[in-house]
Amino acid sequence: MNILLLGKDGQVGWQLQRSLAPHGQVVALGRQDCDLADLDRVRSMIRQVKPSVIVNASAYTAVDRAESEPELARLINADAPGVLAEEAAELGALLVHYSTDYVFDGGKPGAYIETDATSPQSVYGLTKLAGEEAIRAVGGKSIIFRTSWVFGARGGNFVKTILRLAREKETLNVVSDQIGSPTPAAMIATVTGITLAMLRRGQLLEKGENRLYHLAAARPVSWCEFARTIVELAGQMPGFDLRLTPEAINAIPTADYPTPACRPANSRLDCTRLEADFGLQMPDWEPYLARMLQLLALKQNGY
Repeated sequence: MNILLLGKDGQVGWQLQRSLAPHGQVVALGRQDCDLADLDRVRSMIRQVKPSVIVNASAYTAVDRAESEPELARLINADAPGVLAEEAAELGALLVHYSTDYVFDGGKPGAYIETDATSPQSVYGLTKLAGEEAIRAVGGKSIIFRTSWVFGARGGNFVKTILRLAREKETLNVVSDQIGSPTPAAMIATVTGITLAMLRRGQLLEKGENRLYHLAAARPVSWCEFARTIVELAGQMPGFDLRLTPEAINAIPTADYPTPACRPANSRLDCTRLEADFGLQMPDWEPYLARMLQLLALKQNGY
């Protein structure tokens, strides 16, 4: 199986390079090799590689900056996935694509299922939803994973931001009325690999079949709870020189921390469909966080 991976240097893409390797020959490309903003380059690369599977881990993810760069966000998050879907359909290839909890407005009291009505409240969410719709409109074989609050040792994310602030500050205010599931990039990559393996073993998609799954770790928390856990675990490990303690992280409402982009208050994703179709159980995120912190500590200590 010939696999084309786009976004190899991102949080998820970095992990996918390892999880996809057992399933075939992986051609892994970063932005410098194939920028999704260059649609002609995207088409040319796919036609050159002729993959049987395209995994798109590349996206415009600067949520707040997207409010002032809507055209670029739409080009990368909406137009490019449509082109990927068209080229995949022409080859009879499977397209695997990642979307977001931000396609919802956060107003539902419980966890969102795949068939719930979407209502993005930000440019980022709108463009990611448009990407989903562009893929479905083509009518080829595709799997779309909606995920949330991604973190990993590679790239920038909330965990690294909190660690930086914990070295600089003795107190910190963090939003407590936005709830979601921190989801490890390594877990997303592992589930993607398992999905491909099971599809190869006889659960192949029919021509034109699109599957949509929610993929998020178990045990939703607030951003404030997540931040306190990061600082608590890091404070127990050698290599982190933190001034901040968990108790000094203050819970505040979203209204006290305005941002250019509106975030959903409820980002909980129900993963029952994914678990049932592939015999999975979504794990807790905390062991992954501990492992990530261990890796960062080793790196800081020169190992």
